[in-house]
Formats: sequence, structure tokens, C-alpha cells
Amino acid sequence: MKIDIGLVDDHQLFLKSLTLLLKSFEGFEVVVEACNGKDLQEKLKISSALPHIMLIDVEMPVMNGVETAKWLHQAHPTIKLVALSMNDKEQTVIDMIKAGCCSYLLKDIHPDELEHGLKEIFVKNYYNSGLKDANLMQVLLSNQTEAVFQISEQEREFLQLATSDLTYKQIADAMNLSERTIDGYRQSLFSKLHAQSRTGMVLEAIRRGLVKV
Repeated sequence: MKIDIGLVDDHQLFLKSLTLLLKSFEGFEVVVEACNGKDLQEKLKISSALPHIMLIDVEMPVMNGVETAKWLHQAHPTIKLVALSMNDKEQTVIDMIKAGCCSYLLKDIHPDELEHGLKEIFVKNYYNSGLKDANLMQVLLSNQTEAVFQISEQEREFLQLATSDLTYKQIADAMNLSERTIDGYRQSLFSKLHAQSRTGMVLEAIRRGLVKV
């Protein structure tokens, strides 16, 4: 399966070089490039397809990496978020992980490891990027465990509306969101609740007490 990648980085030379590198990997395609979070928001509005994985620079003007990751985690929960930076300070790593990133990669990573890591993230939603600090690894692993069961307020609202006879399009209208965003919530909740249909999703949500009936 083709792996679609998105890139957010304010250094244009690095951005274009990374795009060429990723395109050289078999089965990879770069579907969106942006120079900061605000630019990304605008480009995703008109993009015909969402990437499977988004590589996010940490230090950017206008809208930095943490702000961008938090927005993506809420607006497009199906996208796997990966921090990519030269900054390996402990607090920076923790902030990006808590914002929703499933891995933290340094920009001096070898191309072979980058390709391997992205494939791991695509399949397993996580990649051990070689962080040596035990405390950082514990935060990363803990974050991945919590993310599986965490339901955002928007997802909870979507679940409640899904218990009605509204169509997905009507739910999107009721929440003032696009159908693509609603589809993202649906896919995310299918995964979190181990469901394969709307009925299965709703029944599991009721069983866990996530919605009122």
C-alpha cells in the first residue's frame, strides 16, 4: 500500500530536499507541503487526500510544532504525527509527544532508518526512535497506551449523534464540520473501540458508558 506523507517545515531547502528523499523511497508519496501550521491548515482545506503520516518541525514561526500537532490531533485524528527536529531537549520531546506525536525523530537520522521508521509508524502507530533517556521513553510509551483509550470531546459528541438515525452527512452539519473530518472521527473510533461498523461502534460506546441512551 502506498504511504502518503505530509511535511511541515519552515526551512524551504530542507523541505524540498526531504520531499525528494521521501519520493525516492519505494511506495512513498508526499501529498502536502507547508511552511508552518497555519499554512498547513489552509492547504489541507483544499487537499484531495489526507496523508497517513505528518512530519512536523518543532520550531516554526506563526504556528509552531506543538500547536500544529495539537490541532492535527483534534481535527484529523487518523493522521499519525511525527516530530522531526534538531532539538533533542527533554522538555521539547515531552511537549511534542503530549501534543499527539507517536515518535520523535532527529533531522540527522540516516535515510535508511527514516524509511524503516516511517514504515513501522504506518503499521504499528509507533516507532522507537532511539531515545536513550529512560524517562523520555517512559513518557512516549505511556502516551501511546493512553492514546488508544482517549476519547476527545468532539469524538464523544460524534458518538452521541451516531446513536441517532442521522446520516454521517447530517452529523457533519450538526457539528459544523466537514464530512472528511467526520470520516476521520469514525475511522479513529472504529480503531479505538475495535469496531467494524456503526452499529458495533455504538454498542461498544454504550457498553463503556461513553454515550447516553
